[in-house]
Amino acid sequence: MGLYIVRRFLYMIPTVILISIVAFMIIQLPPGDYLSTLVARYEAEGETLDQEYVSRLREIYGLGRPVHVQYWLWIRGIITRGDFGRSFAWGRPVSALIWTRLGLTFVLSLTTTLFIWIVALPVGIYSAIRQYTVGDYVVTTLGFVGLATPNFLLALIFMYIGFSVFGQTVGGLFSPEFVSAPWSIPRFLNMLSHLWIPVVVLGTAGTAGLIRHTRANLLDELRKPYVVTARAKGLPEWKVILKYPVRIALNFFVSAQATILVTLVSGAAIVSIVLSLPTTGPLLLRALQSQDMYLAASFILMLSVMNVLSTLISDIALAWLDPRIRYT
Repeated sequence: MGLYIVRRFLYMIPTVILISIVAFMIIQLPPGDYLSTLVARYEAEGETLDQEYVSRLREIYGLGRPVHVQYWLWIRGIITRGDFGRSFAWGRPVSALIWTRLGLTFVLSLTTTLFIWIVALPVGIYSAIRQYTVGDYVVTTLGFVGLATPNFLLALIFMYIGFSVFGQTVGGLFSPEFVSAPWSIPRFLNMLSHLWIPVVVLGTAGTAGLIRHTRANLLDELRKPYVVTARAKGLPEWKVILKYPVRIALNFFVSAQATILVTLVSGAAIVSIVLSLPTTGPLLLRALQSQDMYLAASFILMLSVMNVLSTLISDIALAWLDPRIRYT
């Protein structure tokens, strides 16, 4: 097992490098670059930029160099100095822009993941052991509704409920007086009071999907001979269910966590825009639209690293959960 983990860590290095190359190249595919987009925006507003000034900026930013040279300068700066480059649109180092938003994104994603686990696992088990009862039908119906309803529509509904019923400030993770305030216990508590809306909105589809998969896998295990044998030996029903079939049915539950974190981060862009959340989604979308390549590529690189790490953690947890799985 230890050798497997070391080998997977070594595999992660070329995987992340390859993903960074592909991401950087894809960002370069649209015609033009950031300065071309900037010039077009000024021209649409009836203004013009001096071509000599534009050429000087192109030289300063290195946009006149070949793509592979730009990539090498960017990745070398990350490896040697931890420098992710400079954002064209914001005129600031990329690292100064992404860390705060990545931190809030991680908090939101981790809280949403915990919400999904807490709700999906017991409800899925209940739905399986109470098959074809009223509770099972209610859970199944809510699951289909949760999968079918777009997250942005849920965001609008919960914004209305939060404002009209609870009298809460709509949008954002902080009240206006805490937006620019330094971190403190009151600011943290204020964030928690606003966190429930995006957590419920983002967790609805994931919860509905995991409930259905947990129910289906557990129903399949409950019909197997070893469960019948355990009952015949007189084991308590809770032990028959929890000790064997639930543990095996959790294989999918654990393996699904390999992509759930990245899915939450990448799928939260529209929800973040609707709810005005200071997360990575709106900033990444803006960077892609303006072809701010260093900012966009850095975000994609971070998401790739998160995806690879979450896959490794999921594989290790799966091997620990199911003794039948062995890695060499």
